[in-house]
Amino acid sequence: MVTLAVNPLVNKLVQKFIEPTDGFNARVLFTILFSVTILSILLTVIGSWIGMGEISLEPIQTFFYDWPRNFFIAFWVEALIAQPIARFAMKKVHESQARKAVNE
Repeated sequence: MVTLAVNPLVNKLVQKFIEPTDGFNARVLFTILFSVTILSILLTVIGSWIGMGEISLEPIQTFFYDWPRNFFIAFWVEALIAQPIARFAMKKVHESQARKAVNE
C-alpha cells in the first residue's frame, strides 16, 4: 500500500509545497507530514477492520474521534524516533561504503 499508493501521492504533494531552494529538513518535514497524514487516514479505517476481524461502518462512524489521536501519535513517533534512527543508520551505511571504496 505504501509503495503503490502513498509514496506517489506524497511525492506529488511535497513537490507542490516546497521550492528548489528549500533545504533537506523542509523536505523531510513535509514528507513526514504527508506520509503520516495519508497513512493514518487509511490505517484508522483499515487497521480497525483488521483488528475487529470484519468490515463494518464503525471505524468510519468513529473516524473523527479516532483519527486525530492516531495522527498525532504517529507523527511524533515518526518525527522524533523513526526518522532520526533511520537517518543515523543511513549515515553509518554511507560512511561504511565510503571506507570500503577508499580501501579498494
